[in-house]
Order: sequence, then C-alpha cells, then structure tokens
Amino acid sequence: MPPQKDIVKIAIQMPGAYPQLIELDQKKPLSAVIKEVCDGWNLPGPDNYALQYTDGVQTYITESNRLDIKNGSILRLTKAPGRCAEDLYKGIQSSDGGVRCDSLKQLAGVSTDVTFAQEFISRDGHTLLVHIVENANENALIMTHTLTAFMELMDHGIVSWENLSSVFIKKIASFVNAKVLDASMQQLSLAILENMVLSSGSLFQLVKQEVTMERLISHLQVTNQQIQTKAMALLMALLQTAGETDRKELLMFLSKKNLRQYIYKNIIHSSGSVGDEMAHYLYVLQSVALNDLEPRMRTPLDSYNQDQREVLHSLRQSAFECESDGSLSHERRRSLCAKEFKKLGFSNNSNPGQDLIRTPPGLLALDTMHYFSTRYPDIYSRFVLENSSREDKHECPFARSSIQLTLILCEILRIGEPPSETGSDYHPVFFSQDWDCLLNELFCVCIQLLNKTWKEMRATQEDFDKVMQVVREQITRTLSTKPTSLELFKNKVNALNYSEILKLRQTERLHQEETLAPPVLELKERLKPELLELIRQQRLNRLCHGTLFRKISSRRRQDKLWYCRLSPNHKVLHYGDVEEDTDTPPIETLQEKIPVSDIKALLTGKDCPHMKENKGKQNKEVLDLAFSITYDVEEYNLNFIASSRTDFCLWTDGLSVLLGREMSSESMRSELEILLSMEIKLRLLDLENVPIPERAPPIPKPPSNFNFCYDFSQTEQ
Repeated sequence: MPPQKDIVKIAIQMPGAYPQLIELDQKKPLSAVIKEVCDGWNLPGPDNYALQYTDGVQTYITESNRLDIKNGSILRLTKAPGRCAEDLYKGIQSSDGGVRCDSLKQLAGVSTDVTFAQEFISRDGHTLLVHIVENANENALIMTHTLTAFMELMDHGIVSWENLSSVFIKKIASFVNAKVLDASMQQLSLAILENMVLSSGSLFQLVKQEVTMERLISHLQVTNQQIQTKAMALLMALLQTAGETDRKELLMFLSKKNLRQYIYKNIIHSSGSVGDEMAHYLYVLQSVALNDLEPRMRTPLDSYNQDQREVLHSLRQSAFECESDGSLSHERRRSLCAKEFKKLGFSNNSNPGQDLIRTPPGLLALDTMHYFSTRYPDIYSRFVLENSSREDKHECPFARSSIQLTLILCEILRIGEPPSETGSDYHPVFFSQDWDCLLNELFCVCIQLLNKTWKEMRATQEDFDKVMQVVREQITRTLSTKPTSLELFKNKVNALNYSEILKLRQTERLHQEETLAPPVLELKERLKPELLELIRQQRLNRLCHGTLFRKISSRRRQDKLWYCRLSPNHKVLHYGDVEEDTDTPPIETLQEKIPVSDIKALLTGKDCPHMKENKGKQNKEVLDLAFSITYDVEEYNLNFIASSRTDFCLWTDGLSVLLGREMSSESMRSELEILLSMEIKLRLLDLENVPIPERAPPIPKPPSNFNFCYDFSQTEQ
C-alpha cells in the first residue's frame, strides 16, 4: 500500500455519468489512472482522454503539474489535448461557417492551456490562423476569435514572433490603420503589434513603417477606453524599444501631432478618472519624454564653450545695466563681472562656470535660469535686484538657489530614471504643457515660490538647506494633489506657505511625541491592547472585502488581474482570475482556495519566491510591494504584488493576525499612534464642572447673507 502522503482523494466527473470518487496514487503513471477511470465508465480508448480541472483555470493534468492536485479537488474526464487539437484543427478548415466560428471560439478558450497549445502548434495550427488573418475573408466575429486564439498561443512563447511573415504583420497593421473596423478586432490588433515591438528590434522597424502614426493617435480620441489603452500601450512600446535617434524622432513627431493635447483632452480631462493600466502608460510616456533632458543634466558646463559662456554672461547682462565693455580696461571689466556674478548669487564669482560643473543638474540648471531670464525678464530682474541690494544678510542667492532647485525638480520628476514596470505616478500637469518647456515653466513658478518662502522664513545663507527642504516639501505635496494645469499648480503651491507647512508637520509629529508624563505613559500602555484589537479587526475586515492584484510576467509588462479575499469566518482564503472592470467579485466566483490552517509562513520582499526567480530584474519599488504565503508543507506558495504600500501593509498585517503573529507594518504603527493620541486627548479633557447636555444643541439660524464665503471654483478653473 502506498504511503498516505502519496494519496489524494478526488472526484472525477463526466457529462451524463455519476462522478467517481477515487484515491489518486501520485506514484502511479497518469496514463494508468486515466485507464482505470475509463474502465469504471466502460469507455474504450483511454489514450483519447485526459483529466482537467473543473474550477478556475481549467488546466489539463500532466505528469509535471499533477502534484498540484489537492485533497477534495474535482476533475473532469475530457478529450485528450492531442485529440482536441486535431478536432479543432479540422473544424477550423470546415466549409461550414458556423462550424468554423464555433471551433475558433473554442480554440480561443482552450489555447490558454500550455499543454493544448503545444499540441495545436505541433500540427502547425498557428500557421492556419496566420493564413486566416492574411486572407481576411471571414466576418468580424470569426476574425475576433482568430486573433484572440493567436494571441493566447503566442503568449506561451513556443513560437517566436520573429517567425511571422511580413504579409501577416502588414495585415495586422492595416486593421489598426482602418478607419472603420470592429472594435474588438482593432483592440486585439493593437495588442499583437505591441507584443511584436517588445519582442524584436527588427519587428520594431517593420511596425514603425507600417502603422500610420496619425491613425494611432486618433485611437486616443475614441470613447472606447480599451482601444485608448491599447493604442497608448503600442505607443509606449515603440518609444521604449526605439534607439535614441528613433525615440527623438518619434517624440518630435508626436509633439508636432499634438499628442499631449489629445491625451489631456480625451483621457485626463474628459474621463475624470484614469484606469490603472492607462495610468501606467501615462507614467511611462511622461518618463520617456522627461528623460530626453538627461543628457543636459549629465553634462557639466564647459568653460571653453563659447555658446555656454555667452548664455552665462547673458544672465548678468539681463539683470544689470552694464557700462560699455569697450570703454573699460580688462582688469576693470573682470572686476565688474565678478561683482555682478556675486550679486547674481554664484558661489564662485570670479569663475561662475565652476558652480555648474556638478552633475546633476549640469547644463540643465543653466537652461532653466536662461529660460526664466528671457521668458519673464521683469520678474527675473526684480528677483535679482531686490536680493542683491539687501544689506541685512537676508538676501536669497538666485544662482545657487536655481541650481539646487533644478536638482530638486529632476529628483521629484525622476529625470534620468528608467520607468518601472508597475509605476503609475504620472502628473496631469505634464500633459497640460508643451513637453519641451514643462521643466522650465515649473522652474519659473518654483523659483518665485522659493523667493517667497525665503522671505517668510526670514532666512539667511546659513538657512539655505532648510529653505530648500521646505520648498521640496511644498512642491511634492502640491504635485501629490494631481493639479491638472500649471495655473492650478501655481495657486496651490503658493497657498501652501511656510506656516501651513509647519502646521502639517506639527500635526504629523503629534503621534511621534514621546515626552509624556509617567501617568500618561501608563494610560497609553493600558489603551494599547484595546486599540491594537481594533486595528486587527479592521485588517481582517479589509481581507474579507478583498483586493485586486495584478500579475506581472516577462512577456507582458502588465498581465491579467486576480482577486483575493478572506471568507467571513476567517478560515479560508479565496482567489481567482477576474476581468479588468471587476469591482468586488462574489466569493463564490473565486474558485481557488487555501485553508488558513494550511498557511505556514508569510514572506516579504527579496525572500519571496517570485522575487528570487527574477533576481536582478526587480527594482526596489516592486520589492517593497511583494509578499508571499507558503502553505501545506512549504512546497506551495501564493505570490502577491500589491498596487500600493497601503495595500501591502493591510495584507501583511492581516495575514500576520491570521497566523497569530504581531503586526509590524509602518501603517499599523502610524495608525496606533494616531488612535492613542486621540484617545489620550479625550481621556485628559478637563470636564470638571462642564455640563454635558443629554441632547444635541439646536442648529442656529442661517446668516442673513453669505458674502463671507470664498468662491473656490475660481481657483480650480
């Protein structure tokens, strides 16, 4: 008798027959198991049959994945993948249009299974699909099933994208270029071209030649969000795969075609909210466009470059009325220039170019200063003259501040950093301005903010770093509110003055204060268990509600979605694949499940199996969001990548509670301190001789007019 650990108790179904309950011996060949099942139903030819899951992804059972079968699993006896592939191969070639349509529809569904895909491709089935596309004689429904099946087959990586003929590629491109075509066909065609571009440099060139950019941009103007998203995905694939020359050419072309305006008008402004996938592509486009500034950021000023020297001296000449250079001696001219460069705020006034050697920001700092002086000459002159004439040690050094501010903007906008695979932090203001002047315009707003903040802080040269920290915080906090225009950004960032920053900091520090009296500390310790239990219940409730997670694969930057939630009795984790527009799927639709009692460990970051598999490929952002649970005998794991740090903290805390461990996330610590602070303040309220009414006081009458109200709508426009 085989060991108990090799036995799995399962049920096997077949249409029109009573289920068989068997004890599956994992050491016995699968073919022998199938023969016994067929004999139980008196079915001849066991080689024509296979076992398949009935729940979730209906995968074929093979020798390589049979160990995944759990006790209580329900399997189905169905056609063997080879026989199914043969039948569908013949059905696709049928002269009956209905049979062809049904066969292709079924093919699109079963092609997600790699075992079936191998069988179908071994019969050159994918070539048959290519011919259907090339001929394009079928109706839209059949073509949609064909393209779907083709995508699923290619996604397994069995066949290289480079093996596709130029005729096929041109036909797919023609579907994208067509002005009138079925939406599903265009959506699939865009996705196919995206995969081609990402797979090969030679295919990039072919797709770039065949796809009409004007038509691709026009797809961003449609109301169909799926087509918008796929069109943006193809654009991003073209930009990311292109070499430096091609990328600059594409960006220049897209700029001429007003891509920014299309995105701002049709995606950001009109839809109100942007989906996760579209947010990722907007983030990538923003990153690619801004990274065009990297060469200037990495290049120091060359003191022997005549053009750069002239730009540097133009800053001085724009700010100060100079005597005619011809009437001054060489020594007098040098002395005057050094004096004026010192007034401009350069540290090395005898050789100001030395201030611009540091990279970053390099020449980018010279560019931003020159833009400000030429675009807003009056404001520039007033800034410089106002500070250079002060004699109270409170002057704000324009050049030094500008160089540091340019560096801060480069860091906030992540100029020079490659876009991450999961990033979605785009700035709507980026799409409200011409790309080639966005940084300069932001600089012009922020350098005036810096001067204003300097005055509010009554800063001196010794306070320089402190002022720059406040300015960084003002910019970062304002950008986090997602202002949709430069004017709105300007209004918000100027409203966030130094006193407001101090108030925000004070509020955020309240829960960190530890200078409490001993009785208060004792009260704090007494309150902790009750508040921790409150946080535990909140975490478990969040797990019961569930969260949407995104799978990441090497072939597609962002793959399918799946949902995971805890059962109301806190005993089982349910999970399964879901569609893009799913909100909160019912727990019954999530077919996969893991008993909480089987969970052995919670892993995070680089300790996760899916992070070890892609060692060296994952950036810190992904590592900080990754966690896994191991279950059974630690041979199985369920891998997660949270969409945000908040979701990561909620889930790792909730899973820790289920495992009987202490919560340890920074979110839990922050929430505990906030709750403790609030509770302690309530407990310490001096209510002696303060009458507390049993009923709420009456609502006072409204005022005679509302002239004191501020109309915020004027600011938001």
